[in-house]
Amino acid sequence: MFSQLSDKLQDVFKELRGHGTISESNIDAALRQVRLALLEADVDFQVAKRFIARVKEKALGEAVLRSITPGQQMVKIFHEELTTLLGGDAAPVNLGDSGRILIVGLNGSGKTTSSAKLARLLKKQGRTPVLIACDLQRPAAIEQLATLGKQIDVDVFTPGAGEKNVERAAADASSRARSAGTQIVEIFDTAGRQEIDDTLIQELKRLKEFLNPQETLLVVDAATGQQAVSVASRFDDALSITGMILTKLDGDARGGAALSMREVTRQPIKFAGTGEKLDQFELFVPERLAGRILGMGDVVSLVEKAAEAVDEEEAARLERKLRTASFDFNDFLAQFKMMRRMGPLENILGMLPGMSNVQGLSVDEKQLKHTEAIVLSMTNEERTRPGILNARRRQRIARGSGCTVTEVNDLLRRFDQMRKMMKSAGKMKKMMAQLARMRT
Repeated sequence: MFSQLSDKLQDVFKELRGHGTISESNIDAALRQVRLALLEADVDFQVAKRFIARVKEKALGEAVLRSITPGQQMVKIFHEELTTLLGGDAAPVNLGDSGRILIVGLNGSGKTTSSAKLARLLKKQGRTPVLIACDLQRPAAIEQLATLGKQIDVDVFTPGAGEKNVERAAADASSRARSAGTQIVEIFDTAGRQEIDDTLIQELKRLKEFLNPQETLLVVDAATGQQAVSVASRFDDALSITGMILTKLDGDARGGAALSMREVTRQPIKFAGTGEKLDQFELFVPERLAGRILGMGDVVSLVEKAAEAVDEEEAARLERKLRTASFDFNDFLAQFKMMRRMGPLENILGMLPGMSNVQGLSVDEKQLKHTEAIVLSMTNEERTRPGILNARRRQRIARGSGCTVTEVNDLLRRFDQMRKMMKSAGKMKKMMAQLARMRT
């Protein structure tokens, strides 16, 4: 989402690093470019103006002007101010042992899916969430919530047939949920509209007053740009929201909404949706996002994703097979699936420090799917013993995977080269071990 802004900021920093010393005129010129980059990224004008003023005040201090590495000092200032702009520290939900979370927002922002994603996250944290359907305007919303609840194995409570009163529906569902267990977290998925109107606001006001939730979270589509900022402001004025869930952070929109909403509403962004899958949802950590925007990577998030996606026993088994050069296509497929669970590879690469500076960084997801299809078109024996893949078998695999024989041959050639490299590395390791023993 922030790729264009990140690229432009990298150009500014590269220019600043080219100067042995930095003057006030250098800083002014750089900040003019940054202001334009922020506005092009759809950041609110007043937010951009205040951000630039804060950066300039720090940048004109002696620590930068007299620094041996002024360019690095400027990056540090930008990182600090971007982190502050995005909210400073992470702001998780604070419910105690049990509580109520009211989910609000416009139609299409991702309320129902975000409700299920939040329930899944809370369940992983050891809580007992339940989902309560309060969207009586859109029948499909109730069905959708029930389906999502089954996928994550979380109880879903729906209103009775023909119920039109939202407070009565919420009270009945909440009563049934409470009788089913104690210390539960109730997540209420509410109705939305295409745009904010008095009917919607009054309905949500009554529901909030009735439920008295500990958290009122506004779901906002990050791709809607400046409109998202005005939507957040109006919902906050009417309902006094306690935080926001930002969806579609994996999209290709300019991302200014994320940089503006915290400053405009003074309410924290608590969670971020990073994809369509139910596990693509995470605590919003301003410092990490600031680092990614500035090309500094996000190693902490990368390690967390790896820890969640990789099975330790399976990883150890694959490592042993790599070491002994007995790695086959079944192992290749297992490793491929583990990496897939971490999310799109381009996003993973973007978390590595410095990778955003690499020109033309991209991962051809289509080619990766072709590779997976080729391996899946092999029999188990062929995956275990690639040496038996003669011309006839290769033609069958090409037909089964929708690829050409040339693509199959290329994959087999690269796989064979990788095995030879592993074998050589294994021999080298044994030789070094023998040398070490000879010395002792």
